[in-house]
Amino acid sequence: MNFTVIGSCGGYPKANEASAGYLLEHKGFYLLIDCGSAVLSKMQSFFQPEDLDAVIISHYHPDHIADIGVLQHARLIQGFLGMKRDCLPVYGHALDEQEFAKLTYKEITKGIPYESEMPINIGPFTITFLRTDHPVPCFAMRIEADGHAIVYTADTSFKEELVTFSKEANLLVSECNFYSHQEGKGAGHMNSHDNGKLANSANVKHLLLTHLPHYGTIDKLKDEASAYYKGPISLAEFGLSFHI
Repeated sequence: MNFTVIGSCGGYPKANEASAGYLLEHKGFYLLIDCGSAVLSKMQSFFQPEDLDAVIISHYHPDHIADIGVLQHARLIQGFLGMKRDCLPVYGHALDEQEFAKLTYKEITKGIPYESEMPINIGPFTITFLRTDHPVPCFAMRIEADGHAIVYTADTSFKEELVTFSKEANLLVSECNFYSHQEGKGAGHMNSHDNGKLANSANVKHLLLTHLPHYGTIDKLKDEASAYYKGPISLAEFGLSFHI
């Protein structure tokens, strides 16, 4: 599996960056995980929206779904220009029917519901879900292929179930919206110490901090997480890739 960061900002994109968006490729199949603000613009630096095979959405906050509309129009316009593709499946939960309905657009995209209790297969990937602790329904994802696993926490405060869910993952893509001295539980987010404890308890191979704050010294998040996790830690940034 090849995992590439498109956007890593929490809440809204910094200048020349994007909020949540990650591109996962395996055996020629391309899956976009979340589609936040500016993801379409940044992704086109190396990959075109008409070439996506599927999209999956963790929840319906704007920083994770703002570019769904422009993705739909990009594929519509490319179809007019002769680059017509099959209807793109966009997977999301149906607990918010109004937001879920927006995943379907003409014959361009089709919303497909997933349920937390049922694993699903998308291309070469098997994906299982865990509902997170966040102000709106949101789902972490464990994505597996050929004996390897990537866990994406999406947005959540720390919960013990994440440890078992993330166990032995090759890459833990974990939200880190707060520094260690801040308590994120009320906002539904984790801090750097939460991340270090989670990565250590789950014995993951690599911790990637994402959904990063807009203030402070970002590198400090790595130092704080390393108080609990002694494995490799990276900060998400545009274009950062992992081959798993």
